[in-house]
Amino acid sequence: MACKTLIFSVLFICYSGMGLAARQYDYDNNCRLAYQQFLSLHFEEGNNYILAEKKANPGNLFADYVEDYADCIPLLLNCDADEYKLRAAHFDDRVKTLEKGDHNSPWYRFCLAGIYLHKAIVNTRFGEQYHAALNFRKSFTLLEENERLFPGFEFNRVFTGLEEAVVGALPGNYKWLASVFGLKGNVKQGTAQLAAFVNAHTRADPVYAETVLYYAFTRFYLLSEQKETWAFLNSPAFSTQSNLLNTFVKVNIALDYRKSDAAIETIQAAASSPEYGKYPIFNYQFGCALLTRLDTMCTNYFYSYQQKTKSGLYIKDAWQKMAFAWYASGNNAKATYCMNQVITRGGTKLDADKQALRFAKTKTWPQKNILQARLLIDGGYNDKAITILNRIAVCEIKLPADKAEYYFRFGRAYQAKYDDSGGKENFVAAINNYADASATGKGRPEQYAARAMLQTGKMMEQIGLHKEALEKYNECLDMPAHDFQNSIDQQAKAGINRIGSQ
Repeated sequence: MACKTLIFSVLFICYSGMGLAARQYDYDNNCRLAYQQFLSLHFEEGNNYILAEKKANPGNLFADYVEDYADCIPLLLNCDADEYKLRAAHFDDRVKTLEKGDHNSPWYRFCLAGIYLHKAIVNTRFGEQYHAALNFRKSFTLLEENERLFPGFEFNRVFTGLEEAVVGALPGNYKWLASVFGLKGNVKQGTAQLAAFVNAHTRADPVYAETVLYYAFTRFYLLSEQKETWAFLNSPAFSTQSNLLNTFVKVNIALDYRKSDAAIETIQAAASSPEYGKYPIFNYQFGCALLTRLDTMCTNYFYSYQQKTKSGLYIKDAWQKMAFAWYASGNNAKATYCMNQVITRGGTKLDADKQALRFAKTKTWPQKNILQARLLIDGGYNDKAITILNRIAVCEIKLPADKAEYYFRFGRAYQAKYDDSGGKENFVAAINNYADASATGKGRPEQYAARAMLQTGKMMEQIGLHKEALEKYNECLDMPAHDFQNSIDQQAKAGINRIGSQ
């Protein structure tokens, strides 16, 4: 009997040992190809590689980790609440699977940290801020522990770099999260980690494709290195060919960098992709680009987005943009209809939707030529905008909000001209108009005073006047409640963080 027990014990130990040995982290060809397909939005192809890997190597935990992108990315792009209910449990199931991995491998904590980071980002997308903070904290802690145990594990740079940059730029109303969870960040140091990884690795390496995206976003939005980021997105290191995720990112940044022509060209090149129609957000982006040309065809794309999206996001904003398109073209009846829809359609989770609702409730239209100039500036058509603004007599502008916007738009046009071609006259004109916008709009709920302070701070920082830049960033943060506060405050906080880290 004792002999049988001994034999059974030995067999059990051997079997257990075999099971543990079978669990591995192998970024083999199937995993690499699946990852690259997922990061290009080719999910059917990616899932086929994952199925093949699980059949050939059922203990390869890297397959489980890579598979998480097939849940995370569609939720981020489409924000479909019903799809979220179906996919949410997958995150927890993968955590349980990955927790069975080898604790002595640096990939153990790294993969878990990645899953928790994915969960946090998705939580944020669906307005679950508390859960987002909890999962972000779990990811942050796992990476800290991994850094202590495996200080030479360079893949840690990816998530630690991103998280450090994000924490360093948290706006004021989210500071309590960092304080409660003991998180510390630094925009420059975080982005530098991402840069170091991108420069030292290639597309064949794990998590490289997403690191490129993190690097582009943090460099553009948090470091305010817009010109450099745009050059990077147009270099051989960044391709949109057969890659809809890269297309989305490039178009998003193009729109924020006032490059509507490039945005339109990039979307048109991607529109023939079989997967293109699965993502209504492209219709929204295309509508935004056409709107800056004062092209009423944009309304077709905004309407298509509203019909196809299941997210509820940017609905009010899209109706407002449709209203602006018709109003700028002189069709007041259609403009009024669209503005009335802002009040009854969509939700207010996003700053853009909140601003659209507030504006619709005022029942007050902007001065038409100021609106036309604003839209043209947003697309990068600065000379056309300045021509329109020069036709306006300031004394004839009755509403304080319109007057603040008038000065702000002049400032933006001249700042854009300075960024593109320099010129002391452009710099001075931008600063002076921003000062007038701040004085006129101070204390009001519109964004113009705060954003004028923000842009002045960026210009001061750009020429090395860091003390003056800090003053402007802090004045921006001290502004009373206004439209787009989260976005503006985050950029001001990022500016303070950049200067403070020098």
